[in-house]
Amino acid sequence: MKSLGKVALVTGAARGIGKEIVYTLAEKGYDVSINYRSNTTELTEMKKDIEEKYKVRCVLVQGDVASFEDAEKIVKETVDTLGKIDILVNNAGITKDSLLMRMSKEDFESVINVNLVGTFNVTKNVIPIMVKQKSGRIINISSVVGISGNAGQTNYSASKAGIIGFTKSLAKEVASRNILVNAVAPGFISTDMTAVLTDAVKENINNQIPLKRMGTAKDIANVVKFLSSNESSYITGQVINVDGGMLM
Repeated sequence: MKSLGKVALVTGAARGIGKEIVYTLAEKGYDVSINYRSNTTELTEMKKDIEEKYKVRCVLVQGDVASFEDAEKIVKETVDTLGKIDILVNNAGITKDSLLMRMSKEDFESVINVNLVGTFNVTKNVIPIMVKQKSGRIINISSVVGISGNAGQTNYSASKAGIIGFTKSLAKEVASRNILVNAVAPGFISTDMTAVLTDAVKENINNQIPLKRMGTAKDIANVVKFLSSNESSYITGQVINVDGGMLM
């Protein structure tokens, strides 16, 4: 694969959807910056695998997006190593589910801080770079529960709804600079978290989905790849549901 000469920064990219996005963009020819919060030996292997398989540049950048100072460092290390940032994928996110009457203040705030404030922190530091180069793509990973709500997820749903409002507002602010801002809203996706569910729970979930199955991380990554490409050059301020038809 020949390098496109473009750089993509993906937050929360050590596993799950973020990891799949990194591999999908690298396969397409993007140089990739892999943000992670806590290091594992698997990340070194991931970096080596990507560089050898796709012949692109790859950098590992540690940092907690909930910290503005860490976000500054993530962006600076990416630019220092790879030269620029053409695509930002705000994927980092956590869940701490509970009914509101049982939810602690700390669990509410930590989910908002990582998912929503983290999206602000990294984007705030990337925007000046994209404005200067008069181009860029920002892709925020939201969720269908940011649209529909979900019992037991007031913190998560609020953070993902906030990302949608953030996306639409920023898209209007930076469109004149040729910066496109969109959101992807996954539905039920097969991940490590859903793998531990019982067959009965999985069947109940599938019955809520017109396609009768959960999606895959690759389904999300393919939409991110499209939004990163020239083929999406007239799309901004949009929320694309990838949910098997669950919300219509």
